[in-house]
Parts: sequence; structure tokens; C-alpha cells
Amino acid sequence: MTELPPTPSHTVGPFYGYALPFPGGGDLAPPGRPDTITVHGYVYDGAGEPVPDALIELWQSGPDGSRAGAPGSMRRDPVTGGFLGRNGVDFTGFGRIATDPDGHWTARTLPPGGPGAPYISVCVHARGLLHHLFTRVYFPGNAAANAADPLLASLDPVRRETLVATAGPQPGSYRFDIRLQGDKETVFLEFT
Repeated sequence: MTELPPTPSHTVGPFYGYALPFPGGGDLAPPGRPDTITVHGYVYDGAGEPVPDALIELWQSGPDGSRAGAPGSMRRDPVTGGFLGRNGVDFTGFGRIATDPDGHWTARTLPPGGPGAPYISVCVHARGLLHHLFTRVYFPGNAAANAADPLLASLDPVRRETLVATAGPQPGSYRFDIRLQGDKETVFLEFT
């Protein structure tokens, strides 16, 4: 019997067309909530070009700091079995958004709460990555809480800036670009 060498690693896609993005994936906040915020941005590769086929996953606490979420908010079409989207009532704290052809993504959510600096956890899946990447979105206007956050405090100011969203022209609008490599590369976290 011939012994074969191990198979090399494969990149993560882009294989997102089936079952991963779902209708309303970026609509974490139930419709009509007055405290809804919008977080949006672009995913850029090492050359500064937009990544049109990345997948962004978000996890966050609710405004009250709860991390339990609301399971079962996804509805299925009884005929096809496909996803119809969220039920429009519950806040789950989870979203999955595909970037558009320009590398842009948008999430409508509720402000994260709880002790310490509020943040949204982000997982990035994109072509060319052997493993997905983890980062966080912190918010401006929380100077004292952000200064006391252990992660932000451990970074030099230039690197820290890559984790803090920029307030947009509209109240409750924030921009958070993700740079996979190169100038102003986003800080990515390693979990062991």
C-alpha cells in the first residue's frame, strides 16, 4: 500500500451561496425599534481592494447586557423549507451578512449593553483565508469605558483606532471598515 502525503489546507471559499446568507441576515433589530443603530463598512484586502464575496458574522449582547439572545426567531417557508427571515419580534444578537460587489456590508442592530465598553464581536470569512478571523467593533463616545477595556488598553493608539467605529453623519450610524492586511490592518484576535 502506498502512503500518500497529507492534503494541504484549503482556503475558506467563496462558498457562501447556499444556506449561509439568509434573508434579513443583517437585520438584528426588530422593525420599528427607536433605538436601532446601523453599523456598516467595507472589507478590504491587502492591496486595498474591496472584497466582494466576504461573509461577516456578528454576535453581541442586548441593550440590557443579556447574552442569551432569542433562539427560534428564524422562520421557514412551509412549502420550500427555505428561510423566510426573522420573525420580526425577537432580538437574537446574531447576524450574518454577505458583502456586496463593492465589498460593503450593513447591519441594523440594537446598541450592545452590559458592564464595560460596549462592543460587537465580528467573525470574517473571506477568500484567501485559511481560517476565519475574529475582531470587535467598539463605539466612539464611550471614552472612559473604552480606556478601561483590557483589550483596547493593551494596544498602541494607532492599532486601537482599527477597533473603534467612526460615527456617521446620521445619529445612530457607525462605519467600521475591516482591512485584512496592509496599511491600517484591523486588529484580529486569537482564541486558544
